[in-house]
Amino acid sequence: MTEAKKNKLFNILIFTILCIGAVVMIAPLLWMLSTSVKEKSDVFALPPVWIPEVFDFSKYKEIWEAGPLLSGIKNSLIISLSVTIVGSFTSSLAAFAFAKLRLKNKNMIFLLLLSAMMIPYPSLMIPQFSMFASIGWVDTLLPLIIPPIFGNIVMVFFLRQYLINVPNAVIEAAKIDGTSFFGIFIRIIVPLIKPAIAAQFILWFMAVWNDYLAPIIYLNSPDKLTIQLVIANFNATYAIQTDYPLIMAASIIALLPMLVIFLVFQKQIIESIAISGVKG
Repeated sequence: MTEAKKNKLFNILIFTILCIGAVVMIAPLLWMLSTSVKEKSDVFALPPVWIPEVFDFSKYKEIWEAGPLLSGIKNSLIISLSVTIVGSFTSSLAAFAFAKLRLKNKNMIFLLLLSAMMIPYPSLMIPQFSMFASIGWVDTLLPLIIPPIFGNIVMVFFLRQYLINVPNAVIEAAKIDGTSFFGIFIRIIVPLIKPAIAAQFILWFMAVWNDYLAPIIYLNSPDKLTIQLVIANFNATYAIQTDYPLIMAASIIALLPMLVIFLVFQKQIIESIAISGVKG
């Protein structure tokens, strides 16, 4: 067998494996969408019915009355947007400082920040909860907003690695022209790292939107719950009634923002992976 035929067979094998993996990954999403427009009796039909004979969209109307779905979306948007917008700015500033400013012991400080990533979050939950409870922040959105707006160490690390490759001559030339450090950051650094910031912003937004552990620790009141907690309550309440179409309809609504963001910004997400592989 020639080398060309071997390569062709290998490519066909890899393509087949990737197609199987894609089907395995997308099948649960298609089943969720299919279930959301089924009758309750069709959910447990054997053999499984992927395309119902009659599409029932009534659950998409019922979910707004079944629980605080709208307030959950609003709370998740408040947390996600405030954290990612302000946090991306502070993370970019920190990355600029660690990459380009002449600061004493900056590498040691950066290593200490990185070492904090090795501390598992469950070991911090009780001390954090006690601290926030002592200042009256429990059952508010503040514990989910205030700490992250000071920066994300993963984003700082990513942007720092990206900025290391920016020539120092550009910074020095701006300093000679009398530009302040903040002016250098706004006028020179931000335009240079805008694609990297956009990619990390999207990934961070998706992570905050889908977060379940932190909100369930601090939030109790129905009007303070995030969308993920609302969906969890739907599951606990309506799974007993086998009303899975309603649960899936609510899950589809919660998924839509992430799906739209991924479809619109998939280029930046893929680019972030490529950049981290090349620059890091």
